[in-house]
Order: sequence, then structure tokens, then C-alpha cells
Amino acid sequence: MRTIQGFGARAAFAGASLLASATASPALAQSTPPQVEEVIVTAQKREERLLDVGLSVTSVNAETLRTQRVATTTDLTTQVPNVDVKENIPGAQAIITIRGVGLNDFSSTNNSTVGVYVDDVFLASFAEMDFNFFDLGRVEVLKGPQGTLYGRNSTAGAINIISAAPSLAGDSGLVTATAGNFGRYEGEAWANLAASDQLAFRLSGKAIRQDDGYWNSRPLAQDLGDQDILLGRAQMLWRPSDATTVKLKFEVERNRSSIGSGKFFGTIPAAGGPCPNFANPAGCVNSHGFTDTNPDPFAVTTGHDAPYRVSRWNGTAHVDQDLGFATLSSVTGYINFKRGFYIDADAAPTIDAEFDQNDKVRQFSQELRLAGGAPDKVTWVVGAYYSWDRVLTYSPGFLRDLFNTDVLITANQETESRAVFGQVDWALTPQLKLVTGLRYTDEDRHYVGGTRDLNPFGFSFLCIAVGACAPGAPGQFQVAFADTSISDKNWSWRAGLNFKPNDDTLIYGAIARGTKSGGFFNGIATTSFALAPYEPEELTDYEAGVKARLAGGALQLDASVFWYDYKDLQTQTFTNVGAVSLIKLGNVGKATVKGLDAQATWLPTRGLTLNVGIGLLDTELGAFQTAGPTGPITVAKGNKLPNAPDVTFNGQARYEWALAGDWTAAVQAGAHYSSKVFKEALNTSYLSADSYWLFDARAAISSSAGWEIAVWGKNLGDEQYVTQATDNGIGMGYRVFNAPRTYGVSVTKRFD
Repeated sequence: MRTIQGFGARAAFAGASLLASATASPALAQSTPPQVEEVIVTAQKREERLLDVGLSVTSVNAETLRTQRVATTTDLTTQVPNVDVKENIPGAQAIITIRGVGLNDFSSTNNSTVGVYVDDVFLASFAEMDFNFFDLGRVEVLKGPQGTLYGRNSTAGAINIISAAPSLAGDSGLVTATAGNFGRYEGEAWANLAASDQLAFRLSGKAIRQDDGYWNSRPLAQDLGDQDILLGRAQMLWRPSDATTVKLKFEVERNRSSIGSGKFFGTIPAAGGPCPNFANPAGCVNSHGFTDTNPDPFAVTTGHDAPYRVSRWNGTAHVDQDLGFATLSSVTGYINFKRGFYIDADAAPTIDAEFDQNDKVRQFSQELRLAGGAPDKVTWVVGAYYSWDRVLTYSPGFLRDLFNTDVLITANQETESRAVFGQVDWALTPQLKLVTGLRYTDEDRHYVGGTRDLNPFGFSFLCIAVGACAPGAPGQFQVAFADTSISDKNWSWRAGLNFKPNDDTLIYGAIARGTKSGGFFNGIATTSFALAPYEPEELTDYEAGVKARLAGGALQLDASVFWYDYKDLQTQTFTNVGAVSLIKLGNVGKATVKGLDAQATWLPTRGLTLNVGIGLLDTELGAFQTAGPTGPITVAKGNKLPNAPDVTFNGQARYEWALAGDWTAAVQAGAHYSSKVFKEALNTSYLSADSYWLFDARAAISSSAGWEIAVWGKNLGDEQYVTQATDNGIGMGYRVFNAPRTYGVSVTKRFD
């Protein structure tokens, strides 16, 4: 460990020294000031300058994704302020929160409050959120409700993941090979083939192999968390005429990896005093008297291997037809997804709460949009959307050492969503524009599922504890079941003003409302009450912001302030069933969120780029009910929202300069800060994460012939912080930690 820490310190010092010496070099002074590159986004379903969009939008381009090693949604936290991503289990079940709004759940039958779109196709299930980025054009993060222009409603915002598209301009390609610590190897390649002036193809793929996991199971004497992932994508662009564009995409994923394990803690006092007590873990045990006193967060006590398997394929067809007066766009998407993984939810050598979860998701969506108008008068977009998805789960559970039984959790859920939407931008004057948008959604959801006590040994303590059977009763017992449907019809809307005193300044204000439909919890349940549907949630956003290019284009600023009126937010609480207290997904009547987003890009001298972002939040939950020692209790108003840090900060510095011949060099360093955050609505002190800093760095040399050699490091300080913490209510819990320090070298060759 000392050698690794020395490497990180030397790398950080070297990066800082190079940056300082390069910045001080007088030879780089130029008479022509550098300018921040214009950013084009499609956040409003048409190509626009970021400076002209009256929304809080962050666009992360392909080069930043590559050089900053933004490989999953989790890595977006280092690039975008007021974004938090946690994993419910180590290596899977990502939960995205934007401005404090994010669903604190793990159910595959649920969908995120953040609308995640891959090439305009909405991901319908939480199960689909764990994937790796490759060959992307950009990622756009939109903050606040997004309903008037997007296929499915969302309250927190939207993330648009946009693949690099085929080009008719000519043949090109790229090959990258990476080797890192923990026995990690990556290979990525893409090729653009222009078959004619009307037809082009783009083929891309990525392979990831990591032989050594971050976690070590002491009972098994083996590593956990190895990776074996193959990703592939084929695209076709056909432009038979100036009026018609057809883009087709087919994509596959094969993942045969394993996940890690949480770090066990006990919640039953063994020697007096409060529990959990992380300063003295020996004083807190589970119901078997077990405790874990090893302080290493990656030295875990799970007694079972943790395989993680994903098979996915999907296809998308995107057609644009210029009709003269408007452009008609059609987006058709289909996803077939299968996933299986084994989770040790008690995180101990005993078999108290372990589950073999299996999910199947099939989804189809069709979106039609018609867009037209003139920017100096009226521009408009109207659309219709239909989607269907089916989620199947089959999860055997093993509770043998604690409850002397096994269980089976199943769900079969079908969802149909229909919507019509539109947005009109009215040019009131050459500088002032009125933005109006409206959406109507009609969604139906049918759910069949529950938990069956298999009672394989004829004496299930679980069944007895919840009062579903008598002691010694043989046979299986259905302890929780639901076969029901819900329907949700709602309106979303947006109204705002965009004022442009000049071409490089935008001042905007808006009020927007978004909704997220209700649904069903899908986890172990010992009462049908836990499967009762939760209600839709509604969020109204009052927001004002400014965007500007200053200093002759060398400085770009983007800042907004907002206030959320949040009603019936969906979150986890607990319910009492006999002697057992388990999770229930329900609604909290009211919450408020206030905050600020600010980002800046500055080019103080040629070759040097500085990026900084800050997010501030003040969140408050209203009063709500949860389970107590003797019955329901009311939690008073004033708790903070889960996964909503008060302060987040992102900063990156990059410097490029010429070397001898046709070679150039670049060095960059980044920092990310997050303040303390609670992981659940009860704001339990031991289910929280302290504040932390992360530091990354990269240095590279490249040639005009297309070669690049880079060394990189992430989490150079080897910071260890809690990304998730869970108390399962039966005498134990676990904490999930972030990835340790990683570093490596990458070699890239471009072909033009």
C-alpha cells in the first residue's frame, strides 16, 4: 500500500509541477486571445447553441469523456455539479440524483426520477441503468422537470447519452488499448466507413477485462469484483436525398463479471453502548453474535461468490423527413435485456439474507415529432409518444441461518404509456422570447407478484414471526401478494421568458411542472401492505438563470437558482410486520429544495483550459410516518432528502503545448468535492457519508500522425467514502465504498 500511495503522491506532484511550469511559460503568449468552443446541443430536440437554451444544461463532449475516463453514469458526478450517483450494491444498481431529486429504491419494476435516454430511447427499468460508455458523441445533463419535449415524464431531469454518429465525410477510425492496476485491460475501437455520398457505416466496440476485484472475501479467500465485458454497436446512415435521413443502430452487451460486497456492521449491542459503533465494532453484533473488526472497507465477510451476468441487445431506427413547412421525425426503439446477480444482503459468513436476483426486461417505444417555424417569429415542436414494457423478476432468497427458511420473490409487470406534447417559442421582440410547453400523459400499469415462504425445512421462523403460519406447519405460505392495476393521467407544463440583450448573453426565467407515475415495490415483503402501490409524485420548478460569453469569448459562464415545490415524493420507509420491520416504498407528502448551479470555462492563455462547477442545495422533507419499536411513528418535518449533499464542487485544469517535431503534450488535473450526505429519508446518523475530495490526473503526448500515449490516475489520494449504507432491520447492515485508487497507461492510434 505504501508503494501505491507513493505513486499517487508523485503523480499528483508531477502533474501540478508540469501545470505550474507550463502556465508560467512566457513563450506561450499570443496576440490573439483563445475562445471557448461553441457548444451545440439537442436538449430541445433541435440543434442549438448552448447559450440559446433557457434551461440548465451541461454537455460533456466526446474528448472530455475520453480524457477524463467518464466510463459510466457514476463518473458524471465529477463533471456536473449537483449530481449524485450511488450504487445500491457494489458495482451495480446505480441510483442517479439531480439537485436532490432521485428515487431511493432498487426495484427493477421501478424507473428513475431522472429520465435516462440512449439515442432518444428511454430506459424503462432501474435494472438497465448499469452500463459502460463507449464511442459517444456527447452526454447532455438537463436539470429540472422535462416533460414537454421528452418521451417519458421526469421530475429530476434528463440524461441524454448520444452515440457518435456515422459520417459521410470520409473513412476514419480509432484504436485504444489500456492497461491498469488490478489486472485491468481495455480495448476500444471504432471505424467510420463512407460507402458513398449517401451511405455510411460506423462500427464500434469495447472489451473490458479486470482479473482482480477491489474486494476480498476473507471466508472464501478470493477476490470479488472481476470484470469481463464485451460491447458492440453497428450503425448505418442513409441520406437518399437532401430531405430524408435514416439512421439505424444495433447494439449488444455481454457481461460475465462479479460484483463486490458491502462492509458488514452489526446493530445489536454485545457489550453495552449504542450500535452501530464504528469506533468499536466489536461491541455491535448480529443475531448470531458475529462482528467484523477489520477496518479495511474492501476486506469483507461475505461467504458466497457474487456473479453478475447481463445479456442485452437493442435496436433503434431514427428517420427525419423534411416536409418543407416542417421536419417530421420518427424514433423507434426496442430493448431486450436479461440480468442475473447474487447479493449477500447480510454481508456476513452466515446465510441470513441472500438473494439470487434475475430480471428480464423487454420494451418498445415509438415517438413522432413535427418541428417547424422561423426563429425570428415562432418555432414549434409537437409530438406523440407510445411505449410498452414488461419486467419479469424471479429471485430466490435464502434466510436459512436466521429464519430457517427460503423464500421466492416474483413480479410480472406490464406498463403502457401514451402521451402527446408540444412546445412553442414565441419571438415577442428580437431580444425577448416566450416559451410555452404542455404535455398530457396516460399511463397504465399492471403488477402481479409477491413473496412466498418456501418453508423447505417445515419450521419457518419467518412465517411464524409475521403471523402467517403456526409453528411446525408444513408446506409453502404466500406471505405477501398483489395482483392489481393502477392508472395515471396527468398534465405537465413549462412557461418561461428568454431575454438576449446580445448574441452572447442569455437571461432566462421559467416555471415548469413534471410528474412521475406511481408504481409497485419489488423486494422481499412479509405483508401485502408493503406491495400497495405508491402514488405519483409532482414537482414544480421555479428557476432563473444567466449564460454569457465574456472576455472576447475566452470566458463562458452558466448559473441558475431554483426553488422546488415537491409533492408526494416517492421514497423508502419501514413497516412493522409482527416481529419484523422491513422496507416499504411510499410517499412523503411534501418537500422543498432550494439551490444554485454555477459552471464556468475560462481560457486565460492559449493552451490552458480551466473548468469549474459548484452546486449548492438546501433540502427539507415534510413530516411522514415510518415503523417504530412498538408501532408507526411520525418523523417530524425538517429531514434532508436522501443523496442530496449541500455542496458539490468540480474543477479541471488542462494545459497543452508543442514539443519537438510534430508532437504535442497535454497534462490535466481534476478535483471533486461532496459534503456530508444522508442515504435515506430517516437521516439515520450511521447511514450517511462524510464529506470527501477526489483527485484525478492525466498526462499525454500525441503526434499529428494520430498517435497518443497517456498515463492516468483516478482517486489519487485513495479516498474511501461511503456510497451507500443499509440497515436491513434484522440486526445487521452494510456499507458500500467507492472504488480505490486506479491508474494505468493508454495507447491510441487515430486513422483519418
